[in-house]
Amino acid sequence: MRHLTKCIFILILVCSLNLFSAEKKPFAIDDLYRLKGIGGMRISPDGNKLLFTVTESRLKEGKTNSDVFLLNLSTGETTQLTFDPGADTDPFWSTDGKKIYFISSRQDGSQLWEMDVNGGEARKLSDFYTGVSTPLSGKGPNGAQKILFTSTVFPECLEKEADQCNSCNKEKAEKLESGPVQAHMADSLLFRHWNAYRDWQYSHLFCFDLVEKKVKAITKGQVDYPAFSTGGGEYDISSDGNTVCIVSNHDKNLAHSTNQDLFLIDLNAPQAEPLNITIENKAHDGAPSFSPDGQWIGFITQRVPGCESSKKMLALYNIKSKQIKLLTEGIDNWVSNFNWAPDSRSIYFTLAEKGYTPMYRVNLAANRVEKIIERQSIASFLVTPDGKETIFLRSATGEPYEIWSCRFDQKGLKRLTSFNKKVEEEVDIRPSEEHWTVGAEGKQIHIFVVKPHAFDPNKKYPLILNIHGGPQMQWMNNFRGDWQVYPGAGYVLAYPNPHGSTGYGQQFTDAISGDWNGRVMEDIDKVAQYLAKLPYVDSERMGAMGWSWGGYAIMWIEGHNKYFKALASMMGTYNTRSMYSGTEELWFPEWDMNRFKPWEKPEFYNETSPSTYVKEFKTPCLIITGERDYRVPYHNSVEFFTDLQEMGVASLLIIFKNDGHWPNGVKSMPVYYNAHLEWFHKYLNGDKAPYDTEALIRNMAFAEKK
Repeated sequence: MRHLTKCIFILILVCSLNLFSAEKKPFAIDDLYRLKGIGGMRISPDGNKLLFTVTESRLKEGKTNSDVFLLNLSTGETTQLTFDPGADTDPFWSTDGKKIYFISSRQDGSQLWEMDVNGGEARKLSDFYTGVSTPLSGKGPNGAQKILFTSTVFPECLEKEADQCNSCNKEKAEKLESGPVQAHMADSLLFRHWNAYRDWQYSHLFCFDLVEKKVKAITKGQVDYPAFSTGGGEYDISSDGNTVCIVSNHDKNLAHSTNQDLFLIDLNAPQAEPLNITIENKAHDGAPSFSPDGQWIGFITQRVPGCESSKKMLALYNIKSKQIKLLTEGIDNWVSNFNWAPDSRSIYFTLAEKGYTPMYRVNLAANRVEKIIERQSIASFLVTPDGKETIFLRSATGEPYEIWSCRFDQKGLKRLTSFNKKVEEEVDIRPSEEHWTVGAEGKQIHIFVVKPHAFDPNKKYPLILNIHGGPQMQWMNNFRGDWQVYPGAGYVLAYPNPHGSTGYGQQFTDAISGDWNGRVMEDIDKVAQYLAKLPYVDSERMGAMGWSWGGYAIMWIEGHNKYFKALASMMGTYNTRSMYSGTEELWFPEWDMNRFKPWEKPEFYNETSPSTYVKEFKTPCLIITGERDYRVPYHNSVEFFTDLQEMGVASLLIIFKNDGHWPNGVKSMPVYYNAHLEWFHKYLNGDKAPYDTEALIRNMAFAEKK
């Protein structure tokens, strides 16, 4: 009887939730661009206030704007500090907490600005032609504050005095950009990277003197300081302001090397060469962070040369003994982010773990690891100066990003901001459910499932399966446009973590390398079979989509399709042979193609290439790519489209002219979402797309909608 009562209660609860969600409007593309993005958190020296940025999108204009906000952690009061149409980002505090500094594009590109924390007019501090990026604050002589920053410059200009350096960069940049000859030149590899050409320019570190208002170069030469990173955090300054630790790669063959190292720079000895403190490790070392007491440097390390997807571990460098200690070697998942406790006795870190990034703490003396926050998707976090609390940015599938806090001596989380509350109240932002099914070799495969708006368990719905890229990453229970746009249009949305995903142990992650068409494809097949049997899924109306490696998976499925009525591929690898010679980071295809170059084992490349199976193509496919994608060059998508057309298969190609591997969020991504909705409506009969994709591309859609 008690069991029956419990079942009835759950049934009533589920029905009530469905009725409640039905009262809200379904999530649409326009709603995605009503949401505000939050980032750039910095706690004040006294621990009472928090700086952060809020980014708003203007969909019809194709523009975004960021402003700086202040949160009083004692009262919960939020104040907007900047209001300029130019983007204001990267805020940080003066040492006395009375001023704030930030980067703004409001005048002369990205420059350093300051303003009083109590308000007033902002004042421009820098006038550096190539712009200011990734600023950090440190102590200067006599306790004064200095600001370090990075900028991409012409190295030969660094030999000149500050004013001449500026004019030198200006002259060279203008000639390169506006001169009659427009060409690139290279005599070695990695001459272009992600979405930009080298063109004789390198990233370097600079120091801005707040007293003299002058800029001085800290690093020099034809080498990047810091090395390229998609995650940031590639240099730090010691608490006494005397030493910088920065990431750089000095290997000669950069296209084959993941060997980024940590270099120490003595700011009081400008003529001294940077000291490589991780020279023994030929794999990646990065994300350095000095301990508050100045005795240690924490960092992220990998130990397999040439492999960007080996386990990411937290490590310590003892500045006095020069010894390195691994802290998370015994943990079988990747460390994401970390921060020091104020007393330097422990480190807090987040970890990729079964679709989440929970928080852990490691006690350095005891080398004891404990979980602090379970089953949460934490994007970034800070530890308060008193060491009693963490402030973090989190989301869930059905919850947009906001700032939260958690006291270490208490259970439970506290929400601190509500910038997206209005959208949450008006729009049905769908949560996800977690499913598991058996995949290749009997391994359990984790699947997140999002049910559509106004879900009725007695109905059958079309389904979209979204395959992630990487391939070594994890889909998570976090907020993402894809998780809402399609359920808002009447689809069941499923996103699995098959072999190759992070968060399920390193052996599971490693299983995809050299086996792109093996276990992971068997996983996807079995996931499709499992989803087709769900009582609310229409097995005759299933589609699949994927980005990057997920695009490769879609191209592979095109020649081996059993379950899907429509496909969509974004930025995918179609011809593994041409991908090898067309990409820039050669360590990636070489490692993931079983450590063989194409001419060493051409049959392997041929077997794993979707282009080999053209004669089996028959499923309608949408293809999206970026012309400036040098990671997975867009010729892959063009070749795929050509072969589909030659085989008489319905196909549509969209090439974003100015985008690389990640299309512009507000200019191009609305086209991406709308094109998918149009395509799947045509073949799976979900709801219609809100716009006409051709009209969007021709910049006519919003005028027509009026």
